[in-house]
Amino acid sequence: MAGAARIGVDVGGTFTDLVLHDPARGLVRTGKLLTTPDDPSEAIIEGMQRILREAGLAPGDLHSIVHGTTLVTNTVIERTGAKVGLLTTAGFRDAIEIGREIRYDLYDLFLEAPSPLVPRHLRREIPGRLDADGAELLPLDEDAVAREVQALVEAEAIEALAIGFLHSYRDPRHEKRAGEIVRALYPDLMLTLSAEVAPEIREYERSSTACANAYVQPRMRRYLDALEVSLARIGFDGRLYVMLSGGGIAAVREAKHFPIRLIESGPAAGAMAAAFLAKLAGLDHVVSYDMGGTTAKMCLIEDGVPDHKFDFEAGRVRRFVKGSGLPLKVSVVDMIEVGAGGGSIARIEPGSGLLKVGPRSAGAAPGPVCYGRGGTEPCVTDADLLLGRLDPAYFLGGEMALDPDRVHRAFADGVAATLKLAPAEAALGVQRIVDETMAAATRMHLAEKGRDPRDYTLIAFGGAGPVHAWNLARLLKIRRIVVPLGAGVASALGFLVAPPATDMVRSHVGRLGRLDWATVNALFAEMAEEGRQLLAAAGADPAAIILKPTADLRHVGQGFEIPVPLPGIALGDADMPAIRASFFDSYRERFGRVVEDQPIEALSWRLACSAPGQDIRIGLGGGAANAGGKPIPRSERPVTFEGHGALGCPVYDRYALRPGMGFDGPALVEERESTCVVGPATRVTVDGHLNLVLELQ
Repeated sequence: MAGAARIGVDVGGTFTDLVLHDPARGLVRTGKLLTTPDDPSEAIIEGMQRILREAGLAPGDLHSIVHGTTLVTNTVIERTGAKVGLLTTAGFRDAIEIGREIRYDLYDLFLEAPSPLVPRHLRREIPGRLDADGAELLPLDEDAVAREVQALVEAEAIEALAIGFLHSYRDPRHEKRAGEIVRALYPDLMLTLSAEVAPEIREYERSSTACANAYVQPRMRRYLDALEVSLARIGFDGRLYVMLSGGGIAAVREAKHFPIRLIESGPAAGAMAAAFLAKLAGLDHVVSYDMGGTTAKMCLIEDGVPDHKFDFEAGRVRRFVKGSGLPLKVSVVDMIEVGAGGGSIARIEPGSGLLKVGPRSAGAAPGPVCYGRGGTEPCVTDADLLLGRLDPAYFLGGEMALDPDRVHRAFADGVAATLKLAPAEAALGVQRIVDETMAAATRMHLAEKGRDPRDYTLIAFGGAGPVHAWNLARLLKIRRIVVPLGAGVASALGFLVAPPATDMVRSHVGRLGRLDWATVNALFAEMAEEGRQLLAAAGADPAAIILKPTADLRHVGQGFEIPVPLPGIALGDADMPAIRASFFDSYRERFGRVVEDQPIEALSWRLACSAPGQDIRIGLGGGAANAGGKPIPRSERPVTFEGHGALGCPVYDRYALRPGMGFDGPALVEERESTCVVGPATRVTVDGHLNLVLELQ
């Protein structure tokens, strides 16, 4: 019989992180080990068995496991998904290749467009047509559906099928009937209907989402099936949940049916952890900073809630260039992600002779040079080791020894020799470049939202986050940094504090003054029922489910819309003034002005469904006991800081620090999964939740 303990598991590109919480004993345990890229479940099972053994528990004592993975996004980026066929409306075979007919770089004569996931010979046209109001103009040709899917399955050997018909967001009957025909002929064929995975307006984006879902579905289903078998083999009989890209948790069944909703699964967990920590610390304006082995992710968190958006671009041809990827209509936590992690490789750019860092990463295999696993190109972690930021004998708590001599030779024979610099100077250059890259991305992300980084607190976590947080904050002119206990595995904590949640959407286009409110209310009622069923399957108490409605509104004639909160899910003409006022408030916040005399139209109606997440208490949760206490360092070593040279830094044991203790930088604070680097002119205090609070002078 399953107990009350839960485990969060975050599989990253370099490390697999685990957090165990046993509320019955008030116990929190953490674990971190190298990811096993060929079979991620190996590291999951190994890490689980170890953390349970340390906690004195057995797999049967677990209530649930919440899991996040980069498998979906890696499948799209690496193009290692299934062979997919597409049935689409006659005349629209090339819609997913034509796209928006917009060049993401106007002046590049050799512009490379993102390749569609379904090649042209696997896209088949089906006669049948609905108009924009859902009225049938031409009946569905059912014989054509049977004929084309038979050709795709038997002649082309497709592994999955997507169906995307024109205007199916308005009325899905043609898609549903085609799906019935396909399932009758090939019941084991994996099938995605665009009206189910993304029931909203815009044909290109909806069809692209359906194709992407079909593309990743076979691999994701095989992975989850195998993971369930492996967990059962070691005696786990609790529930397995997954993290959605929007920050909620869902049942495995939803993940198998709509795996594209997991495309930002891992990064979302970090943002949810930061939101939880911000609430504990009483912080309203926070920048979440998660730097791992492969990437760094920054997210804006206001009043304890991460920013969200309802579209995402996957597999960009040019990293960070909007429009160069495949558009997806999925709910995601809105963050900026850069190829700056501990494994990011330093190199000399051919031709220019300039030092570059990332986005290519050494990953878990071979990893940075210091791991001694075959890596030969110096990485950010190697530079951190060379500059004194990491203790070669205490990496992962001493379980994984680092090799500083190998790193020194790699720099001396590589980038340092080319640049004619000492190895330490080259390592300082690597650090400066990676920190400036993250700072520039964060500035851009906040500027797009009209925010000033100086008004925010930085919450730093991830294996490399606390190592680089002080310098990043200095570059951004942020004056306060919060580093939580167990920062190296904080994303895994996010899985445990995230609520059961899902986002529903339906499109119904019309001007506010002419809307059929009965139709809108029927859509909300349908979404509410579906959302409650999904959350109940994810373990939520039906009585505790909260519904938050919004609408995508714009002025008539505008090309893009903004999300606007609504007063309820049963609307009528009496709610018009409140809806208009909400639209103007949202518009003013986004653009700084409003145009009150222009008509407003709605495109899509959304319903965020959520239940309370589990509360996990970290530390004493109270005030500053031992106020003014000064910790005793366990050692000292020199650390090189830009502009200061090598400074002697006391090294503090993270687990010996208690609320109210304080000390001044420069200093290092070491724990098993990460090291917090504190630069000069910085005061550090430990709050009641065992967070390190760094105040930069």
